[in-house]
Amino acid sequence: MVKVDPRFPHLLKDLRHDRGLSLRELATRMHYSHTYLWDIEIGRKQPSSEFADAVDTALSANGMLAELVTEDVEDEPGDRTPLTAAMQVLDANRAQIADFARQSWSAPGDIQARAEATQWTQFARWLYDTFVSNRPALRRLGAQRYSRRMREDTGASPFRMEVSRQGRTPHAECRSVTQQPAPPDVAGRLLIDPHTMVVCRENRYYADDEPVQNGTTYIPISVAGSDSHVATKALGRGSLYSRFEELGYDIARIREQVTTRLPTPAESASLKIPPGVPVLEILHTSYDNHGRPFEVTRFTIRADLTVLDYEMTVDD
Repeated sequence: MVKVDPRFPHLLKDLRHDRGLSLRELATRMHYSHTYLWDIEIGRKQPSSEFADAVDTALSANGMLAELVTEDVEDEPGDRTPLTAAMQVLDANRAQIADFARQSWSAPGDIQARAEATQWTQFARWLYDTFVSNRPALRRLGAQRYSRRMREDTGASPFRMEVSRQGRTPHAECRSVTQQPAPPDVAGRLLIDPHTMVVCRENRYYADDEPVQNGTTYIPISVAGSDSHVATKALGRGSLYSRFEELGYDIARIREQVTTRLPTPAESASLKIPPGVPVLEILHTSYDNHGRPFEVTRFTIRADLTVLDYEMTVDD
């Protein structure tokens, strides 16, 4: 749960004016949309701790803004994510829908229970069709999303660039940066011994304030170094891949393994996934010009909101 000191929006506005920056100029510097900054500044939306860290750095506030926002990383941000009124109804009645469904199976002779279960199921399906399945899906652009030219032109991360190009407002939260043992499949991709300690970055990604994917990035200690910026929450212009380039690791090739499965309860809660909707799991590996793997990211993506759109050359 995010706790925001009520002084935050006023201090943000004062510091921005003191630095002589417009909303658009600050948004460009931070790689956020200017409308999102405006909503934060007038108190319409609550900032995340990641946003507070980023704007504090952008305004050289020496921690004055960052210390006004605290976040318990164990809590899910679902309650602070704006939803449409109809989706709030669905979410509030999710337990009741499940209870009615169980009644219909446990008491097959109870006509009233079966009728109520059917009504709730139809209502949930209508909400899903109206507010989810009928919306244009986000397109994941494969190799294009990692283009160095696009990153230099926009100063944005692959996700921000990709979502912005599709007319949506991107937002990302770095939930944690820790050191953990590498999972066996990740260790195999990184060509390191299983359970070797790596830097682990956990992120959640939003389009128009709706959670659409989680991503956990694993970086070898030998790549990250002891005082590298890749181990900090606020990554600055160009995001993670620009920091890799500063360390001598230019992304030259990627490998992505795509599978589909049902989400875990934690994934369903964090991504607001309707019952029965699967996730796409993409195990992404980045290689440099020397063929060295230098990071692996496991993306968990809502399958109902995303289309994979890959274009690639064909080997003769």
